[in-house]
Amino acid sequence: MAKIPSNPLARLLLAANGALAGLTVDVEDAASVRAAAALVAEDLMTYYPGNTPGEPIGILSAPPDGDYYWWTGGALWSSLLDYRNRSGDTKYDQDISQGLIFQIGPNDNYMPLNWTSSMGNDDQAIWGLAAVGAEGIGFQEPGQDNPQWLTLAKNVFENLHSDDRRVDDGDCDGALRWQIFPSNNGYNYIAANANIFYFNIAAQLARITGNKTYEDAAKDAYDLLEDIGFISDKYDVYDGAPAQNCKSLNKGPFSINAAMLLQGSAFMYNHTNGNDDWKKRVDGLVSRTLEVFFPNGVAVETACELKNLCTTDMLFYKSFLHRGLGSTIQLAPYTSAKVLPVLKSSAKSAAAQCTGGSSGRLCGFHWSSGQFDNKTGPAQQMGVLSALTSILPAQGSVAGNTTTTGSGSSGTSQGTTSSDTPAGNAGTQTAVTLGGMVLIASQILGSFLI
Repeated sequence: MAKIPSNPLARLLLAANGALAGLTVDVEDAASVRAAAALVAEDLMTYYPGNTPGEPIGILSAPPDGDYYWWTGGALWSSLLDYRNRSGDTKYDQDISQGLIFQIGPNDNYMPLNWTSSMGNDDQAIWGLAAVGAEGIGFQEPGQDNPQWLTLAKNVFENLHSDDRRVDDGDCDGALRWQIFPSNNGYNYIAANANIFYFNIAAQLARITGNKTYEDAAKDAYDLLEDIGFISDKYDVYDGAPAQNCKSLNKGPFSINAAMLLQGSAFMYNHTNGNDDWKKRVDGLVSRTLEVFFPNGVAVETACELKNLCTTDMLFYKSFLHRGLGSTIQLAPYTSAKVLPVLKSSAKSAAAQCTGGSSGRLCGFHWSSGQFDNKTGPAQQMGVLSALTSILPAQGSVAGNTTTTGSGSSGTSQGTTSSDTPAGNAGTQTAVTLGGMVLIASQILGSFLI
């Protein structure tokens, strides 16, 4: 973890950079946002053990010695891919690529042998989302003898699409089970997130490839979620139900489910040139997501945060929440007027409470109070990183417009960067210069923070 250096010059630069007085950022200045995000990303990677000899590559510290399950590694790389795409910072490219490849497993489908016995469909899908996300932004392909990002995403889709992963009768007929293997606890539970992640992957593949198979799969997946009651008329998104009775709903609201359903719908809206059905879904999900998870303009994990009941897994959900909304305003630019002010407000509060640790800039989980809660970790850093990057314009091909339908068989998107610039242009040339100086200073100081 970062330590404050004794070198007086380094301390001076850290003070100028805000590291001794918390994380400071002007959410209306893209250069300031990028500089703050660079610091958060740097601190995030202090929690990644994969660059230490003898430690597993691609994942965070897993049980029994650590607190983070296998899927959180996929979430880490998705957050860094989004950061890279929106900030232009390529510092972590090697880590991202190595991490995504090391965990693919013998069949190139993100089922490594040492995790299969406890793997859920949602776990595998999160890694598939990372792979399709890498393809979507045009991230450099892995070296020779390694599968391409699109291949990995397609392989995960095919696994999730298969009948043997699904319920074959009753009112849950066709729904994707939570767990993959019958021996696992949770095999007889229908988790909304597994079905939503599958839908999201299908939607992204539809847009990237133009293949109607993926488009139909995405449509069918959304329809099924509605039919079994996991999406309410008000666009609440529920947690799941027992496989034998999908009418007995667990109505717990989790932001990861709402955000990933919204993001997938935005991909379909973009892919279908603004189809009315997908627009209606985007509109409904935007309104309800903002209402439920941003009660005062700041992200709150409603189901657990207010009573301090969040599990370690739930601490990661705010990263998905902000990334889902951030990509929505790129894929459906008309939503920016409603979504962006809330994202800015949330990002501002998120950054303001990053005053912890010996560096004076580590982040906590509770943002709405404005006070650091003394609870640090990779999930907290990822949440703030995604909050900041969500208000930056996407640079890669994920940023589309309603005339973009994908690239056909080439497997790379032809989406164009939206003319909207969510973080705003820097107000003056001076602001840009100062922001750049802050970013440079943070990079120089990397050698001191050991």
